[in-house]
Amino acid sequence: MGSTGLLFLFLLMSLLQLFHPQFVLVSGDYDLIQKTCRSTKYYDLCISSLKSDPNSPNADTKGLAMIMVGIGEANATAISSYLSSQLVGSANDSSMKKILKECVNRYNYSSDALQASLQALTMEAYDYAYVHVIAAADYPNACRNSFKRCPRLPYPPELGPREDGLKHLCDVVLGIIDLLDW
Repeated sequence: MGSTGLLFLFLLMSLLQLFHPQFVLVSGDYDLIQKTCRSTKYYDLCISSLKSDPNSPNADTKGLAMIMVGIGEANATAISSYLSSQLVGSANDSSMKKILKECVNRYNYSSDALQASLQALTMEAYDYAYVHVIAAADYPNACRNSFKRCPRLPYPPELGPREDGLKHLCDVVLGIIDLLDW
């Protein structure tokens, strides 16, 4: 490769690093992510989630927990938004509308609990962070139970995988918090 080709390759790599810094992952940092994720119940979910965040390579274990909490919070908010969008289609069914509103609130509470967990992690109050994550994982159960109280309304099949996803993210966070010194 001539000097022009080498210069082009250097510039390309520099631009890639400038616009996509997450593509460069120092092996020591990746080792911490792998080691941390091995301690969780859902290794693959942990790895893929942390790799999706450009701050992960520079984070310590507490930072990785905070990143995962943020991902969980975004997930809970997305589920709440999804349920809000379903309210439009249920305008003629007051029972469904009531249950969907309850579910929106429960997922908002889940998001709030994860936000409280983030604050507790910041203050190194790991026991409180842990309790908030447990609460965040449990709020979706209240949504499911709302549907059980009204047997004529089936639990939406598309909600189950979303609920499980949030619970799995919370399980990952709990596994990481277990690694912190408390």
